[in-house]
Amino acid sequence: MLQQAPVTFADKRSSVKQQRNWTRALFPAVLLALYMAQCLWFIGTQSLTYDEPIHIAEGLNAWRNGQFEEYNDHPPLARLLCTLPLIGREWQVEVEKLPAGFRVHRILPDPVSLAWRARVMNSALGFLLGILLWLQAARMFSAAAANFSLALFAFSPSLIAHFSVVTTDGAATLLIFASAILIVRCKQRPKWRNGLACGVVFGFLLLAKFSTLPMFALAIVWILVRVGGFPTFHSLRWNYANAAVTLLVAIFVVWAGYFFHVSRLTIHNGTLTASHPHWTAPLVKPTHSGLNVSLPIPAGEFVAGLRDVALRNAHGQPAFFLGQVSRTGGWKEYYPVAILLKWPLLVIGLALSGFALRLFGKIQSPDFLIVASFPVLYFALAIFAHFNIGERHVLPLYPFALLFAGAVWQRFSQHRFGPALLIAMLVLNAADALRYAPGYLSYFDIFVSPENSYRWLADSNLDWGQGLLALHKYQAEHPHEQISLAYFGSVDPAVYGINANPLAENEHATGTVIVSATHLAGEYLKDPEAYRWLVHYRRVGILDYSLYVFSVDR
Repeated sequence: MLQQAPVTFADKRSSVKQQRNWTRALFPAVLLALYMAQCLWFIGTQSLTYDEPIHIAEGLNAWRNGQFEEYNDHPPLARLLCTLPLIGREWQVEVEKLPAGFRVHRILPDPVSLAWRARVMNSALGFLLGILLWLQAARMFSAAAANFSLALFAFSPSLIAHFSVVTTDGAATLLIFASAILIVRCKQRPKWRNGLACGVVFGFLLLAKFSTLPMFALAIVWILVRVGGFPTFHSLRWNYANAAVTLLVAIFVVWAGYFFHVSRLTIHNGTLTASHPHWTAPLVKPTHSGLNVSLPIPAGEFVAGLRDVALRNAHGQPAFFLGQVSRTGGWKEYYPVAILLKWPLLVIGLALSGFALRLFGKIQSPDFLIVASFPVLYFALAIFAHFNIGERHVLPLYPFALLFAGAVWQRFSQHRFGPALLIAMLVLNAADALRYAPGYLSYFDIFVSPENSYRWLADSNLDWGQGLLALHKYQAEHPHEQISLAYFGSVDPAVYGINANPLAENEHATGTVIVSATHLAGEYLKDPEAYRWLVHYRRVGILDYSLYVFSVDR
């Protein structure tokens, strides 16, 4: 008869440790599941926003035709990733280019199915961001503090919304945060494999969004000056070789992101000609340079797109801020105020408190300087930018804010009533976010009522064209109403089965009149006051926090 081997103390200890690790992972898993559930809820209830059809169409054009020509104002990473499930020819987005913007008249087989497939890919990036946030907070503070940060993450309206639509903002947010924590994890004297890993991540960073270029430069500087885990000002000790490897690998990744295209730049007799693979025509510009050269440029489309974005930022574009319309933007206070209005106040308070605790030495955490340098630089650059068209342009600050909030738990959870108070804050934050569920894109803090939110901010802060599914439901519930519609969005409402009379600027109509919040604000209109006449009539509802419904009797 076989005898059972006795259970040793080491076996018991291993079993307890495994059980403890499983229990430790359970709470973060539940929080990440709650986050994903809200992303899926958003995806199923919000129509395609203004920019999404272009991102999808350009991603499909790149996969199918190897072309990066139209709307080359974004690098291709997020576009390529989100259109992976749509490569089959049955998925089509037909875009009509207009003098000012574009219009989508047909989506095959239907817009809802297409949105599900494409958007879920971006939500997966948000899931990965949550994991990285927890790991870094646990490293800097503790597992409990990491759970605190992740609980705030799970009910963050901006993160849920912008990781649930097809844009480049989510990918940029993830990769800026990933780049920062990758640098702090390479504490010892850099090795070749660390340079390779950093090069790959930094290359993806450049492919995420053109605004990440300063973050890339900052990351390379940290790779160069860190020796033995600490920055040094002795240039002879800098890591030139490792920084060079990182830079070369990053450039190679960017080249791969443009399918190893090689463009040709020619300057001859005062004319600059840039020829890119698969473009319908070369770019020809006059130049003051007296050179006569012809050079091959790997990933020349990246350079062309970066140039276009820099010119647009220099010239500015229409913006709306606190009731004022500008044709060029450029308000220095835009993003600080947008954060105050669009982020939960508890998150702002906890993030600032955690930052101050670490800054003044009340709590210790490794590599705070490196981590903090990324959001500080990004925020400083955003203040002086002319792209005042949405809080999403400072979305990369959000995960750093949640990370710093973890310091508050680390500092005060040991006090008698500390845990109870901090847990109460988490509950209040979740309740605050859920006020707008699932329409998280339109979230404003508790001091701004949905009835008046269009008076503060517009565009992707409030109404980005996401309300067509809600409008379709409204029309089904009111079949006898004839609707006049002034809609801000790139998708023709008929694509979602909506039958409404278009309402032009300064045109008056009677009956049910529905106007987008962005048009009510007047941000992109020839006459910013074109639809303000409606506020003198009875408002009977707000669909999805973005479409205002008026009853006009005369």
